Amino acid sequence: MDFNPLPLGSVIGAFLLAFPALFSIVNPIGAALIFNQVIAGRSRAESHKLAHKVAIYSLIVLLASLWLGGYVLNFFGISLAALRIAGGLVVAIRAWALLMQPAAHEERKVSAAAPAQDVEEEDIAFFPLTIPLTTGPGTIAVAVALSSQRPSSGIGTLPFFWGMSLAAACLAFSIWLSFRWSDRVVALLGPGGARVLSRLVAFLLLCVGVQIVVTGITGVADAIIRGTFRA
Repeated sequence: MDFNPLPLGSVIGAFLLAFPALFSIVNPIGAALIFNQVIAGRSRAESHKLAHKVAIYSLIVLLASLWLGGYVLNFFGISLAALRIAGGLVVAIRAWALLMQPAAHEERKVSAAAPAQDVEEEDIAFFPLTIPLTTGPGTIAVAVALSSQRPSSGIGTLPFFWGMSLAAACLAFSIWLSFRWSDRVVALLGPGGARVLSRLVAFLLLCVGVQIVVTGITGVADAIIRGTFRA
């Protein structure tokens, strides 16, 4: 039996398992740079309102993935490996678009969004700001994978999910804080520094997406070797 140093049947143990994993995949500071690019041209009040909505939507996505993700996958017969491959591909494709996106396209995106800010505010808060830019398929895959680590005994299940939920709430708060002050971060870095850092974050996100795909493929290969793979 594998030894797990974290007491997953406790709130603290589940929190220490979930928060670092979710924080690393979401990367609120890096996501704040992309958030600042998408909302360029909007007032401070509008950007703060969007930051608040994205944080709430992100919390809902995280909680739904942590509490219900495993059951939904089982209901539809979707394996965790399949989820990782699909989620990793979506993350990688999105990261590639952000990495190779020319400055002219960014300026066109801002000018196109300006005339219909009030109409599209709710739309961009959920898509694309929450999904897939902040808590996309990669984050959902990680959350579902974390939920699968729940204790087999019923005694520690509730503290486990409470710890997971606390980690999701702390992450949502960090998203709100980073997005709310995204303009200050960009101002501190300067336009050149922000552009370079955003490209670096996009490259790291691409690597994360590829790694998720590799992990999924490894899972499929392992299932084939064990003879437990079902098409």
